[in-house]
Amino acid sequence: MPRIPLPATIQDAPAAAQPLLEGVQKSLGSVPNLFRLTANSPAALEGWLGLSGALGKGALKPQTRERIALAVAQENGCSYCLAAHSYLARNLAKLDDAEIAANRAGGSTDAKADAAVRFAVKLVRARGHVSEADLNEVRAAGYGDAELVEIVVHVALNTLTNYVNEAFGTPVDFPAVDAKAA
Repeated sequence: MPRIPLPATIQDAPAAAQPLLEGVQKSLGSVPNLFRLTANSPAALEGWLGLSGALGKGALKPQTRERIALAVAQENGCSYCLAAHSYLARNLAKLDDAEIAANRAGGSTDAKADAAVRFAVKLVRARGHVSEADLNEVRAAGYGDAELVEIVVHVALNTLTNYVNEAFGTPVDFPAVDAKAA
């Protein structure tokens, strides 16, 4: 049960959020609960959608973005995001179960992606206070400065959604996964 209102329909959301939710509906074919709950603040929904959309045009591959989302959700214990990103990883990014498990455990079966995912986990654990050696390790795997910035921003964006979901008890509307099992 959510701790704040979860608009049942787009029309039940604040007026300023309705066009944003209609865009989500058009893009995804549905409006997942996280979007509907975030619509309580049209400004927050607009900001999140804007940043997410901009990052979708960035240098990181979609598969790497999903890997980071899974690792961050696991690290933050967000059941909603684990369910959502497990679904997206399988169905959109085409990651297999072994890769999803590796991502949730803080790594990857792909050597280059492994460096990005491990760096993302370090960012979460250290609250951004990573070392020069940590940065050099990701660079050595082949990531440039734009990608490094995007990894940090993806960690922040995913932490944002993790916190929204956990703080307000967003009901999971994706196939559930066990947050404790990595």
